[in-house]
Amino acid sequence: MELYITELSKYFITLFIALYTFECFLVFRFQDEEKRKGSYIRQNLLMFLVHFSCFLVICFETGQIEYLLFYALQQILLFSTVVLFRMIYPKGNRLIINNMCMLLSVGFVILSRLSYDKAIKQFFIVTVSVIAGMIIPFFIHKLKFLKSLTWIYAAVGIVALGIVLILGSVTYGSKISYSVLGVTFQPSEFVKIIFVFFIASALYEKHDFMRVALTAVLAGIHVLILVASRDLGSALIFFIVYVMMVFIATGKWIYLFLGGVGGCGAAVLAYHFFSHVQIRVQAWRDPFSCIDDAGYQITQSLFAISSGGWFGLGLFRGNPTSIPFVEADFVFSAVAEELGIAFSMCVILICISCFIMFMNISVKLKDRFYQLIAFGLGVTYIFQVFLTVGGGTKFIPMTGVTLPLISYGGSSVLTTLIMFFIIEGLYMIRQDEGAKRAKKKRKRRRRNEYFEQESEGEQEFEDETDFENEYEQEAEEEE
Repeated sequence: MELYITELSKYFITLFIALYTFECFLVFRFQDEEKRKGSYIRQNLLMFLVHFSCFLVICFETGQIEYLLFYALQQILLFSTVVLFRMIYPKGNRLIINNMCMLLSVGFVILSRLSYDKAIKQFFIVTVSVIAGMIIPFFIHKLKFLKSLTWIYAAVGIVALGIVLILGSVTYGSKISYSVLGVTFQPSEFVKIIFVFFIASALYEKHDFMRVALTAVLAGIHVLILVASRDLGSALIFFIVYVMMVFIATGKWIYLFLGGVGGCGAAVLAYHFFSHVQIRVQAWRDPFSCIDDAGYQITQSLFAISSGGWFGLGLFRGNPTSIPFVEADFVFSAVAEELGIAFSMCVILICISCFIMFMNISVKLKDRFYQLIAFGLGVTYIFQVFLTVGGGTKFIPMTGVTLPLISYGGSSVLTTLIMFFIIEGLYMIRQDEGAKRAKKKRKRRRRNEYFEQESEGEQEFEDETDFENEYEQEAEEEE
């Protein structure tokens, strides 16, 4: 009986997440959130089915009741997040919240399979993060002084990274974290968000050569501190985000070209000056030549992905724990092995749909500052996904970054949730901008009607002041 359930569940799980992914892109047919309501409801149902099916298999495979209780707690968290967000922010974007919850549920499933203790820790971190994150859209929507904190953003980012360089603990050759009162933080994860705000604040009004040069110096300090800390994965993300945001802010291809040339030069220098970069490049070029040493991680990752096939071996039927640090750096390989390549491709497509929505929000925002923030956070998110998936599949050398919302890691999941909630706040600003444009359009149309009536001697109002008062009263009644 258990065998039949495990085997059949693979196909149902893949079908459910494929349908969910289809709905992710179906919502882009409509601009109005109300017209997307049907897709959102179907997404919520499919998310529940994926999550339920996976934990049903886990319970059958392990025979342990605590997994069932853990599943119930997760369902309460995910359901509460979707419902409460809809109640608190009726103008919010539900695709972003649905995808956030879907990716979190995939993370809970795969972490429960890899390490129950780590899954429990991740669950509590996510719970606290979601509760705290619920207030972020309100502040992003209401606080207008965020545009004026340019140099404060830069100072906070540099100081936070500098503290890690000086006082941080060394983890596998890199200084990436420090502890406060027994709680370990990875400041580079939080500084990524502050860095985006810094670049947006510096360039949204003025982006001449001197301003770009000044921001380049300060951005370079961020990157150099990360390089000195040997956190090269984060340094690469900061560099790419800076180059792309400068290009979008200025519209000048020369900055994109110079960024590409500078990036290639920095990569060559990093290869010659850092031995662990040489090791990773060698493991990328020919991992089987050093399969017992530097290439062990990537070869085990490739074995895991290939052994899973399209529909996976089934939860608890593979051997993903043979990959060192699988729950953090190579969680995508674990998903591919036990849930299948088709499932893992759907996960990538869900991440891409998030990115498309981020870009959609950015393009339609009229305020340049908020537009740049949405763009910068979108690039940060999708480039991190690219680095993780690309490193695990041998498409690019390993960088040691995590898969957002799925990999184990408190700082990573917290900052990604903050990013998603910031985007929600920006979407609400976009909605307000749209409402103001619609109001102006209606007013312009009514004004034209007024003058037409006046020219024909059929005016409804004695003068234009009466027209303005009547229009404002109608607008208030509509709101």
